[in-house]
Amino acid sequence: MSAIISIAIFVTAYLLIASDKVNKTIVAVLGASLILLLRIITFDRAVAAIDLNVIFLLVGMMTSVSILAKTGFFEWAAISTAKLAKGKPIAIMLLLLTVTAFFSAFLDNVTCIVLFVPVTILITQILEISPVPFVILEAIASNIGGTATLIGDPPNIIIGSQGNLSFNDFLVNLSPAILVTMAIFLATVYFLYRKHLVVSESIRRRIDEAIPRLAIIDKKNMIKSLIVMAMMMLGFFLHAVIGLEPGIIALAGSMVMMLVCKAESNDSLMRVEWAVIFFFIGLFIMVAALEETGAIDWIAHHLLAVAGHNLFLMCIVVLWSSAILSALLDNIPFVIAMVPLLKLSFTTIAQNMGIVDPIVIQHSIAEPLWWSLALGVCLGGNGTLIGASANVVAAQICDKNKYHISFWEFTKIGFPLMIQSAIVSTIYIWLRFFRP
Repeated sequence: MSAIISIAIFVTAYLLIASDKVNKTIVAVLGASLILLLRIITFDRAVAAIDLNVIFLLVGMMTSVSILAKTGFFEWAAISTAKLAKGKPIAIMLLLLTVTAFFSAFLDNVTCIVLFVPVTILITQILEISPVPFVILEAIASNIGGTATLIGDPPNIIIGSQGNLSFNDFLVNLSPAILVTMAIFLATVYFLYRKHLVVSESIRRRIDEAIPRLAIIDKKNMIKSLIVMAMMMLGFFLHAVIGLEPGIIALAGSMVMMLVCKAESNDSLMRVEWAVIFFFIGLFIMVAALEETGAIDWIAHHLLAVAGHNLFLMCIVVLWSSAILSALLDNIPFVIAMVPLLKLSFTTIAQNMGIVDPIVIQHSIAEPLWWSLALGVCLGGNGTLIGASANVVAAQICDKNKYHISFWEFTKIGFPLMIQSAIVSTIYIWLRFFRP
């Protein structure tokens, strides 16, 4: 009964968010409150479900960006980028998407979005065009890029740990698929937007005559902020080595930046998008109820049962079901539910195929399924506005700047691109592991 109630609450909340008629933060928090009021999960379990790494990362990065923004750095970056592309919107878009995807492979997706979206909005304001398609596509690019490495997306860390897969394993096996996916994505973007993104000659002339350095209003604090930011980025790269979560690094870094730049703490913390923070808290609790009542485990179990013992069919079921469900649910609980089921299927398939060598089982059976899961859950986040943290953060930053991104506006662009990437991934899995 608890599972049915938790599903009903989640579906209702999802539909309300999708309708775009009710504030998504209010819906998420009310849904979480209802879960607790009906005692579907305990308060302690709800608190444990809140991913503090995500929360700390958001608070830390938003605080740091607010301090850096006051120095004029983002205006300088925006004007410099516009000049580099000679004021051509499509060239700027492709450049931003490529850079976002690259950095998302090595940094947290949310970090990249918090850094790049303010610059993107400023660039589009200079060009006098809407930032909405730019920002939506940047969120999608960040999710694509993050799929390529062990540290690029949180589900990959879980898969790497449970599958005994190294950083190099991810790079060697997933980066070819992501490079092809990214190339097709950029080609699609160019084809769809090249004729729609046009600016007047006067605007291009104004950009050509602009002097980027004049945008800097506090060079001393900008240098200090960038030094602290560089240290934070280094910490993100080395977080597995130094044993610190990115959230802790971001939060500590933001406090150091406040200190060295003598920033007012109340002002800096007020610039944090608290609506985003509470939206994620509500979402974490609602998904925890689905996990606790066994709803996610039930879905995962029945999906794998569809494939039987056919390895290729199982890879396809894992990839596509992960993609679709990750567009609707938080992908981390889904990955956690899938991992033990996949491990069990390794043994069953190996017995049916008469394979007993653990090394052969790992390379011929386990890895195709692990990579199918990774591609599905990471790329699936592009399907809807709430499919990935980066999407929500990007939309909220836009809202703050008076540019609204609705659920359906994001989905209209993101879902077809998610299907496209899933098709590419399917072909890659077949070529990589099953081609005769």
